[in-house]
Formats: sequence, C-alpha cells, structure tokens
Amino acid sequence: MTITTSAPPARSTPVAIALGFLTGGVIGASPAAFVVGCVIGSVPLCVAGVGLPAVYGLLFLLAGAPRRAREAAVVPRTALAVVESREAVGGAATSDVTVRFDLTVAPDDVPAYRVAFSQDIHLADLPDYRQGVVVVVQYPPDRPWRVRIVKRPTPEWEERAADARLDSAPGPVLVSESSEGCGVGFVRLFGLLLAAAAVVLLFRADLFDGDASDKPQVSSSSTATSAPSSSSSMVVSSAYGTVTLGPNQSFLDRGQLRKAVGLLTKGTEARTALTVVVQDRLLSIVYAPTGSQAPTFDRDSLPYDRFPALVEEARSGLGVSSPKTWQLTVERLTGSLTIRVVVTGAEGTASLEANGQGKVVRRTPAH
Repeated sequence: MTITTSAPPARSTPVAIALGFLTGGVIGASPAAFVVGCVIGSVPLCVAGVGLPAVYGLLFLLAGAPRRAREAAVVPRTALAVVESREAVGGAATSDVTVRFDLTVAPDDVPAYRVAFSQDIHLADLPDYRQGVVVVVQYPPDRPWRVRIVKRPTPEWEERAADARLDSAPGPVLVSESSEGCGVGFVRLFGLLLAAAAVVLLFRADLFDGDASDKPQVSSSSTATSAPSSSSSMVVSSAYGTVTLGPNQSFLDRGQLRKAVGLLTKGTEARTALTVVVQDRLLSIVYAPTGSQAPTFDRDSLPYDRFPALVEEARSGLGVSSPKTWQLTVERLTGSLTIRVVVTGAEGTASLEANGQGKVVRRTPAH
C-alpha cells in the first residue's frame, strides 16, 4: 500500500456544495418559521419550525448509513507511532480533554508519515501521551489521516511499543478532518439567508398588513426607539420585541443582554415569553398571546451570566475551529426550560443544550 503525503482534498464537490446549501436553508428557515408562526399565531408554522431540523437530521443520518456501513467494514491497520507534540484544545471542564496530537506513524510495510488529529483523552491518562512516547494507533488503510490512538492495545502491541524507538518523519502533515473549502461555507451562508428571507416574504401579508392594534408600538407616535447607543434600535409590539445593537457591540458583553431585556419590558405590562433568540447583535423575544396555554417562562429568571460561557464553549469546544455564526435559543416547548446554542463554521454545525440553571446537559460536536 502506498500512503500519499498530501492532505485530504477540500470537499468543495457539487454534492458537498448542494448539501451545504440545503443545510444552510434548514438552519435559516427553522427559527424564521418558528418566530413568524408565533407572531402571526400559526401553530402549524411553529411546529414546522421546530420539526424541520429533526426531520432533516434524520434524513441526513439515513442517507449516510450506507457510507458508514462501508467504512465500518474496512479492517483498520495497526501501527506504532511517536508523539511529536500535543495540545489541549477543549473540554477542560469535564473528565475528558480534547487533545490535538501531532504524530509520526510508522507502519510495518510502508514509509512513515506525519499526521495531526484530535482525540478525547481522560485527564488521568494525559501523562501517558507526553512528547516522545511511542503509542499504538489504528487507521483505515484507505484513509491514513483518520488515526486514532489505541488506549488499551493487545499485549503483543503493548510490548512492541515499550521496546520501540522511532525517528520523526518529515512533513507535510496529514490532517484528520478534510476541509470543506470556501465554496461550501459561502453557499451554506447564502442558503441560510435565502431561506430566512423566503419565510418572511411568504408571510409578509400576515406580518405587516394586520390590524393597527397588532402593529409594533412603543409610543403613540413611534414604532421604534433608541436603545442605549445612538446606533442601536428597538421595536416592541404586543406579540414580539427586538433589539438590534450597533457596530462594535455584542450581547456577549457583560450586562448587555440583561439590559436589553429590561428595555423591552420597561413601561409595559408583564408578559411571559414563548421564546428568546439571541445572536451577536440581535435579540428577539416572542410573547405568549393573551389566554394562551403554551408553556412560557419568566425572562427575569434566565441565567444571563452563564450565556457568554455557553456560547464560548460551543464556539471553541465542539470541533468548530472558525465559527461564522452562533445563535442562542431559550424555550420551554418540551416542558422544562432549555437553552440551546448552535454554531456554524467550515467544519459543520455543532450545538449544546443547557438546563434552566445554565448547566450543560448535552453536547453535539461538529458534523
């Protein structure tokens, strides 16, 4: 077998571009449909906004099942490798740490090569993988960059690793994750914006042509008012409220989000929320209609101090090295309060979920 010494090709293929566009469309259409459905009081549209990502995820898994089955059928190759360097890149708050390794892999029947990849390692096992240590690895013969360290090798390989002395191999370094290329990232962002705009345009008559009593009102003569900065704006109606920050501001800034929520409720009757959606410079709150039996929550009870840390963990600890967008959503559709952070980047989409106290209960790495 011959191992090439070039990195895996960028996945800017027609299929990858089409899949990126479809994924961006789902990401954009889902929250847009949910928010629009809440504003115009359309239950089917709200359900569609919540169910669309679940249906798309199921179809994605089913479509990839044959490929995963073929890859699983390939018998992995076992070899020795020496640790050239290591770096913890995430997960320090848990018992497992995501470590970025640079190894020289030395198969028995082909030339040695360099590879870089990430793998979760238990904190107590980190000293076993210091620089210069020989370890046992496995990888698919047709994908030599997908190296995984064998944490419990067989006695034979464990003995070989203990006695082996390996020299470093020259570069270039293979990488375990093939990049998508700029094309896929661009079409995903384009699909996101196009889908969100399409949902708003389809229901623009219901959104903007209703009775005067349903139109946004902040005072008797204005539909918008200034937020703390002269370049920020706020819109409030009986159904929803939004705050848009100006340049060089972010809702991750200390106290900024809590202050914006307070502005939306100042001088108005107390209203419970159906959902809160936060992006870097945009806050949207959808209020429960009068007499509605939908599960709601008190905005003042949210763990605002935990939001920046949750977003930071989602952006840096779930395999998205260069996140382009992030969105935090708070809702109680399933009964208990759920805080969900979704980030999107070149590596794909990742998310985490937290409970009402801001404690993370589920992580979904990039895929």
